[in-house]
Amino acid sequence: MTQRGTLGIAVIGTGRMGADHVRRITEVISGARVTAVADLDAERAKQLAAGIDGCTAYTDPSAAMAADDVDAVIIASPGPAHEAALLTAFEHDLPVLCEKPLTPDAASALRVMEAEQKLGHRRVQVGFMRRYDAEYLKLKSLLDSGELGRPLMLHNRHRNADVLPYFTEQMLINDSVVHEMDVARWLLNQEITAVTVMKPKPSGNAPEGLSDPQFVVFETDGGTLVDVEIYVNCRFGYQVQAEAVCENGTARIGEAHGMLVNTAGRWGGSVAPDFVERFVDAYDREVQAWVDATLRGEVTGPSSWDGYAAAAVCEAGVRAQAEGRRTEVRLIERPALYR
Repeated sequence: MTQRGTLGIAVIGTGRMGADHVRRITEVISGARVTAVADLDAERAKQLAAGIDGCTAYTDPSAAMAADDVDAVIIASPGPAHEAALLTAFEHDLPVLCEKPLTPDAASALRVMEAEQKLGHRRVQVGFMRRYDAEYLKLKSLLDSGELGRPLMLHNRHRNADVLPYFTEQMLINDSVVHEMDVARWLLNQEITAVTVMKPKPSGNAPEGLSDPQFVVFETDGGTLVDVEIYVNCRFGYQVQAEAVCENGTARIGEAHGMLVNTAGRWGGSVAPDFVERFVDAYDREVQAWVDATLRGEVTGPSSWDGYAAAAVCEAGVRAQAEGRRTEVRLIERPALYR
């Protein structure tokens, strides 16, 4: 380690998520420090590194990962760059926290898994942060306890105030609903076997060419039905909710019943403006858990298998979205390393 008991981390990608992770490591969590940042935008990387004692800026991720003061890596670059960065990390046998997606498609995710299996041990934790959210953790604990009986249905709502002009139909699945894909698999301990996408008449707030909202249904190998309302131009804020319907009861999260105010003939609270604010504690908990596990010589959390499974479900979802029919998900047999 670069200092006794301190993990030296290289952050690859210094955009919104990368810069937020640099802030998090520097100001919030313990046991780690940022020793390198890498970005194709040299000036952006230099500006970020300049505010951190002992941090070096790079334009080449490979050079950053080869540095003597780097013990682990956070990959926060765009998805198409993840495969090359992951394979480089494997060459140095470095632990990795990789923001989703693991890779943009199932074929490249398979290549990453094959390379990781050749190492003989896990090196990757995928950044599905909802698994570290306090409310989702409570729901997971309740479902695992069996107190409510077998889950029959899982209802999800995923709403954004708006999206940038370049947001596409496919991004509804690959960038948004992918979170429900992972959290449903995790909450239920089941794999998704088929996807159906239905589209109501688009909202008047939807940009031209974007059918928004959409209704997505997952079937699972455990017989649970999962639905997702994805609505990315709801205008009122960022909202994520889930309700499990079980044999002996239901459980709902995401209502955000914090402070409620009564004034001027109205009552209510606030809605988070975006995912960074809504899941800030989950991101903090996720990175701290990764650092703690790495210092113990362990790799925990969502694995490369989870990243591959999400990519495979996304591909089925995009086909279902385009073709308007139920589409089956095809997964390889789960390798022993990820069981």
